[in-house]
Amino acid sequence: MAGRIESRLQELGITLPKAPVPKANYVPYRRSGNQIFISGQVSATPETSAKGKVGVDLTVEEGYAAARLCGLNILAQLHAAVGDDIDRAKAIKLGGFVNAPADFTGPPAVINGASDLMVELFGDDAGKHSRFAVAVASLPGGAAVEVDAIFEIE
Repeated sequence: MAGRIESRLQELGITLPKAPVPKANYVPYRRSGNQIFISGQVSATPETSAKGKVGVDLTVEEGYAAARLCGLNILAQLHAAVGDDIDRAKAIKLGGFVNAPADFTGPPAVINGASDLMVELFGDDAGKHSRFAVAVASLPGGAAVEVDAIFEIE
């Protein structure tokens, strides 16, 4: 990777994880024209993982960090999809799922972990996006958070 996004990652002290390989019958991303649809990325890398229910096993702050981890996996998939064209990427939409009890009202605060990462890297214009953030009863492998994304390559 080279360019503006690589420089920004270095400034922030961030190393992207290796793009996770799906464990089921789907692709990690699909390009359609100038849009990249990235499948849901859970809060795990080979080095670390965040599992459990936010609001029970994890605090909102720990959930935020888990969503940021999902964001790093999204960026790894985006780089795998477009290579150095990542500098031309614009975040369009994030969808956030938080493993939480039925009465948990904090999904937006948790998913801010992924949203804030996009703005930190891409800036306000290309990083701000539409999104949803919901609580769900469970996620694959007991993950605390899962986030999917849509990007446009300008």
